[in-house]
Amino acid sequence: MKNIYFLGGGNMCAALLSRLKNNGDFALFVAEQNEERQAFLRQAFDITVENALPALTADDILLLAVKPQDMQNALQSVQTNGALVLSIAAGLSCGTLSGWLNGTRRIVRIMPNTPAQIGMGMAGLFADTAVSADDKSLAQTIMNAVGKTVWVANEDDLHTITAISGSGPAYVFYLMNALFQAACDLGMPQDKARQSVLQTFIGSAQLAEQSGEDFGELQRKVTSKGGTTAAALAVFENAQTDKIIQQAVMACQNRSIEMGKQMG
Repeated sequence: MKNIYFLGGGNMCAALLSRLKNNGDFALFVAEQNEERQAFLRQAFDITVENALPALTADDILLLAVKPQDMQNALQSVQTNGALVLSIAAGLSCGTLSGWLNGTRRIVRIMPNTPAQIGMGMAGLFADTAVSADDKSLAQTIMNAVGKTVWVANEDDLHTITAISGSGPAYVFYLMNALFQAACDLGMPQDKARQSVLQTFIGSAQLAEQSGEDFGELQRKVTSKGGTTAAALAVFENAQTDKIIQQAVMACQNRSIEMGKQMG
């Protein structure tokens, strides 16, 4: 059995705890300083929650779930003693974390997203130089508990993961809200508008997954020449909506790079 020590007890920690608490392969421990949050975690998951980490060993897993801006201060008294370090802190490079952890390079960086809270997350992972194949397998097993994973070969690729799947749920919710508002403006009751938008997104995503077809081909299949869908898509095309989305993703990626430099 492996010990997983969480440093920070926020939402992503809770998502992982909810999926791992009945997994016999892991014993779970949380270091969290907020007393209200401590009480919640103890009650919700029946696990040990303390103000600080105990002494770690090389057989342990340390999962860093502190906000990036608070990480340096949180790590001041942490001695990894060779433990595998998993970090879900956006923007903090392996080099930066290593410098704050007395030079350890046994670090896996993870970029998760909020659907992990319901076991439907998407996470990008990058392994530093001292991470073994067994370490990578452990990290993947832990993150697969809350969704799916993809490994990147270069650490800079995590900026792209941030711009696509990390921030992606916000883009989806933005479009969902726009469709919801449009439905309400056209006179549809709010409850029916919400249900229509939700099921359209759920059904479309599941159709894309199960069919395995190209997204563009799926779009063409639902678009008849001169029909209602074509009229809507013409507005998107005239506004160059695809270019706007690309610009938004690039802005997100650039901000991720900028934040990494600032915090590093």
